Amino acid sequence: MGKRYGYKDFKPVWEQVPPPKGSFREAAKWGNPNEFKEPNERLYKYMKTVFGIGDEAFKQKRFEGLEALPENLPVNLEQKHIEALKEIFGEADVSTAVKDRVSVAYGKTMYDAYRLREGILENIADVVVYPSDHEQIVKLVTYANEHKIPLYVYGGGSSVTRGVEAVKGGISLDMRKNFNKVLAFNEVDQTITVQAGMSGPQLEAHLNNAQKEFNARMAYTCGHFPQSFEYSSVGGWVVTRGAGQNSTYYGNIKDIVFQQTYVTPAGIVKSYGLPAHAVGPDIDELMMGSEGSFGILTNVTLRFFRYRPETRKKFSFIFKTWEDGMRACREIMQNESGFPSVFRLSDAEETDMVLKLYGVEGTIAETAMNLMGYKPMKRCLFLGWSEGDKEFSKQLFKKVKRICKQNGGLFLTGKPVDGWEHGRFTDPYLRESLQDYGVIIDTMECSVTWDMMPRVHEEVRKFAKSRPHTVCMTHLSHAYPQGANLYFIFIGLFKNKEEYVEYQYGIFDNIMKAGAAMSHHHGVGKMTAAWVEESIGKTNFEIFKALKKHFDPNNIMNPGGTLGLDMTEDQKRKPKYAGKTWAEA
Repeated sequence: MGKRYGYKDFKPVWEQVPPPKGSFREAAKWGNPNEFKEPNERLYKYMKTVFGIGDEAFKQKRFEGLEALPENLPVNLEQKHIEALKEIFGEADVSTAVKDRVSVAYGKTMYDAYRLREGILENIADVVVYPSDHEQIVKLVTYANEHKIPLYVYGGGSSVTRGVEAVKGGISLDMRKNFNKVLAFNEVDQTITVQAGMSGPQLEAHLNNAQKEFNARMAYTCGHFPQSFEYSSVGGWVVTRGAGQNSTYYGNIKDIVFQQTYVTPAGIVKSYGLPAHAVGPDIDELMMGSEGSFGILTNVTLRFFRYRPETRKKFSFIFKTWEDGMRACREIMQNESGFPSVFRLSDAEETDMVLKLYGVEGTIAETAMNLMGYKPMKRCLFLGWSEGDKEFSKQLFKKVKRICKQNGGLFLTGKPVDGWEHGRFTDPYLRESLQDYGVIIDTMECSVTWDMMPRVHEEVRKFAKSRPHTVCMTHLSHAYPQGANLYFIFIGLFKNKEEYVEYQYGIFDNIMKAGAAMSHHHGVGKMTAAWVEESIGKTNFEIFKALKKHFDPNNIMNPGGTLGLDMTEDQKRKPKYAGKTWAEA
């Protein structure tokens, strides 16, 4: 029968592109997901209770994946163009092999996983190229623009917005293999310049090992750790305006970027590379978030920071209500004493699951919480840590404790943070195994002000929970003095991808109805493109379209719906569920 191919077969394979060895793996406490047997068993019991299903449902897998990849997929690009690509990149770095083409066609949405499991191969590039340097990409863009050949870029493959799909065929650039070199290290300015295909672990290893690699005075860190960290690329962070889990201290990627270089059909775009300027609009801001629709990001210079894990002061608190927790979080961000690094407040439903998975339920600790008024399905867990200069971190830790206690928070020490930290990069892998049984775990996030936060939380949850036997967990993360990100996680049993997509679109509609930003750090891609114009307004959207026309008049850069720039009105999905529950819709 041959090898069965499933979603997991198309993850980036680090055996092909190994990150440099260094201290990061130990410092970040990377682990094997198989080691988390006990929490996984608790999750299994939790799902059986919530979904009302027995052991039998978990004995027969519903999905088996592809029997095998097809031997051939049509290549619609003329052979003369493929020969031209070999002239640019060399024969070894041009591929029309089926697996190479499929491996760069999908990201990490559940819709991607459904299609691969069901053997649906669509939006596949005709050819994959593996660039090594900026000059090759200049030649490629010039050639593709002349012949009107679509171009797509695959960085790390962690897109959850269908951002990498080659809707119009053409050429996909796989940046993982060769495009991951350090181009410059400047300890005086605390900047590092790298090629955009460098992975998060590769960058962090270089900076942790700066003393050995660059003869630096000390070790450094990039400060950017999204949950997709080990399978995301620097270029992907930038073009989607990403945020890492430590962003409250280090900032989002837009705060870390110092300079960018893009190759566009209109020419090379290179930003200033200065700490500040007042010479017109900021080129960096124009290009970040463009998701490959204006040009290809080749080189990026990032700020970096001193690596001092020993100064971390971990904390966790339990609050009696979501409102108490929000009030404490807002005061921490507005009292001008400095910001913690990790900053996470779980609502009542997420807290309930966390306490179950961490084995707190049924223990003396839970009994004590109940006696003190921290009741199940009302209490909310807040955790994080401070870091930086030793005295700063220590003083901020004290300030956080004081504010939390003033708002009714019960100090739980830093132990719960260890549990969260241990699985923060590996927990997402559970969703692929659970999909074998029809259980879907997915996420959506939005940006809100403190004033609108209670309303958005309530309205989005109202729709999400209107679907029977569905878990909807929310946490506050990536906080600011004026607001925060609300991150929604839902878990449910879905019959097929159509039912899943309708539910997902309903949540998007209700986020829009509540007045929140459609995305905080996931980007837009092609999945949420239909809402962009409505979200930002017609006049602002016309600015995006004007920039697209200037940089890419032939529409060869990531065409097919990215940012909604080349979608017709008929292609845009009109909101269907706004103001309705699941049952009413």
